[in-house]
Amino acid sequence: MAAILVFSERDDVARQLLGTAGELGSQMGLTAAVAAFGKADPSSYFNRGASTVYVAQDEALQEFEASVYAEALNQTAQQAGAEIILIGSTRRGKELAGRLAQKMGAGCITDTDTLEVKDGQLVCTRNALGGATVATQTVITGVQVIAVMPGVGEMVESAEAGQLVELALSLKPSRVKVVERTDKGQGSVDIEGADVLVCVGKGMARQEDLKLAEELAAALGGLVACSKPIATDEKWLPEERIIGLSGKIGKPTLAICLGISGQVQFTVGIREAKTIVAVNNDPNAFIFQMTDYGIVGDLNEVLPRLTAALKA
Repeated sequence: MAAILVFSERDDVARQLLGTAGELGSQMGLTAAVAAFGKADPSSYFNRGASTVYVAQDEALQEFEASVYAEALNQTAQQAGAEIILIGSTRRGKELAGRLAQKMGAGCITDTDTLEVKDGQLVCTRNALGGATVATQTVITGVQVIAVMPGVGEMVESAEAGQLVELALSLKPSRVKVVERTDKGQGSVDIEGADVLVCVGKGMARQEDLKLAEELAAALGGLVACSKPIATDEKWLPEERIIGLSGKIGKPTLAICLGISGQVQFTVGIREAKTIVAVNNDPNAFIFQMTDYGIVGDLNEVLPRLTAALKA
C-alpha cells in the first residue's frame, strides 16, 4: 500500500507530522510511515500513529548533512512506495526538502501552514508576498515533497503496533567535514513551542531596557523574542529569537508586543496567538489593529507596573 513518509531531525516535529499524515492518509488511502534515522528509540513512533518505521545503521547518517539525508530519504521513499513526503520545515528541513525533490523529480512546497484534501488532491497554504497574503498551492507531480511548519500538526496517541523495517542503504560519505561545534547559548530556546512570548521591537530604545522585558517574561513563565532588527541590526538578542517571516512562527496562548510597529514581516509570526497585547507610545501604530488589548504608553513606565501587578 502506498504511503505518506514523514521525516524531521526533531522528534517533536516528526510526531506532529505523523498526526497530520494519519489524518491525510485516512482520506487518501495512504498509510503513515516515518524515517527514524539517528533516533535512539525508533519504536516510540508506533504509538504516535506510524504503521511502518524505517531505520538504517549507516555511518553516513551519524551526523545530519542534507545531501546525505536527501539520498537516504530518496531510497527510503522508493522502498516505502511513498507518494507524499512530509518534512519539518525547519532550517535544515527546508534545505533537505529541496534536495530531496530534485533527486526525485518531484514538486516541492516549503513553509506550509495548512494541508487539506480536496477532490482527492492535497492542497497546501503558505505565506506569500512577504507575508502580506496567503497562497494556495498544489503539487502536480506523481511524488510530492511538502515541508510543513513546526506546530502545524497535532500529536496523536495510538495503541496499534507497527512494522520496524531495517534498510540497507547505499550512501556515500558526506563531503562536508565538521571541524567544531559550539553551544548556541541563550539563543537555544523553543520559541515555536512557547506558551507565552514577550516580543521586543525597535521601540525599545536601549539594550539595558531588555531587562524589563525579561522580568515580565519571567513573571509570566514565558520567553523573550524579538523583531528582526533587534537581532540583526542591534545584535541585542541572537537570531534564534527572531519572530516573523525571517524567523520563527509561534502559536502562543499570549503574545505581548513591546515597541513593535506591526509590519507584516513580524506579525505573521504571532498572528495565530490566542491573545495579543501591545504596548506602544504611538497610538496610530499598526500593531493596535490586530491586538486584543492595547496600551499607549512609555515602555519604561508601563512594564514595571505590569510586572509588579503580576507578582502581587
